[in-house]
Amino acid sequence: MPTRRRLLAFGAASALLPGLFCVAQATTWPDRPVHMVVPLAAGGPTDANARIVAEQLSKIWGQQVVIDNRGGAGTNIGNAFVAHSDPDGYTLLFGTSSLASNGALYRSLDYSPMTDLAPISLVAKFPFFMFVPNSSPAKTVNEFIDYVKAQPGKLIVASPGTGSGPHLAELLFLQMASLQMTHAPYRGAAPAFTDLIPGRVHCYFGSGELLTYSRSGQVRVLASTGGERSPAAPDVPTIAEAGVPGYMVDSWQGVFAPVKTPTEIVQKINSDLAKALADPGLVEKLERNAYTVGSSSADDLAKFLRADTEKWEAVIKKVGIKID
Repeated sequence: MPTRRRLLAFGAASALLPGLFCVAQATTWPDRPVHMVVPLAAGGPTDANARIVAEQLSKIWGQQVVIDNRGGAGTNIGNAFVAHSDPDGYTLLFGTSSLASNGALYRSLDYSPMTDLAPISLVAKFPFFMFVPNSSPAKTVNEFIDYVKAQPGKLIVASPGTGSGPHLAELLFLQMASLQMTHAPYRGAAPAFTDLIPGRVHCYFGSGELLTYSRSGQVRVLASTGGERSPAAPDVPTIAEAGVPGYMVDSWQGVFAPVKTPTEIVQKINSDLAKALADPGLVEKLERNAYTVGSSSADDLAKFLRADTEKWEAVIKKVGIKID
């Protein structure tokens, strides 16, 4: 018959079991492939960056990191899939700045970016670039502002979709410069940029991958949205220095997990991501296209997400756009 002392000892040991299990789980994790969900279609810049990061993590973990593209609904399909996945570390999200804006943009979401996802680490920050067709009379931001003000509402600004990062950057620019343009949402960056080149649309904010088109003379780049000039295009001024003081948009990418993922696993992923993002080859590939690579703590990513959410909530509320 068990004594009282034995029962107390058993109870104490039982209380330790969950913690011991988590430590053991983190020690053996990962023992099978890890799925990294990209909430956008394959072939775009976010997908490309996720695959570069996944390749490095596969080397570190000795397990394949499989990219799972789940695009649609402004990234909400992929975001929600991860938010509702098992919190075991085997399903991760290669998240985008849409996590900061979708709560204000959409009338309802079946997940909360703030409470259903566990931040792990930033991957990179990056500006957008302001492109115009060669047929545009504007060669500077101030000339573009004058051009638009002379014909309010008649010129077209394109985006890869309503509520996308470029669209929000464009909205903030129009708001701060007191401009009126007609928004043309496309299904992706490629068709929007295809219509920019011949001048069917008059402006487009895009990522650094598109600088190849301005370097080859197919379009004109006027400025970047960042807080400072991009090392990938040091001759291109920021919008703030070129005509709209105080304007700044830095987009970002980061890695998240379902919210109840064990802390030990989150910490391991964070540590290994820092190693992956320090790889010179990875850094060179991303910096070539104006991405500033840099890991962060999970807490810093959480704070960054909250601050970015507050910023975009204010912009979206003032502009008054909502998506069903």
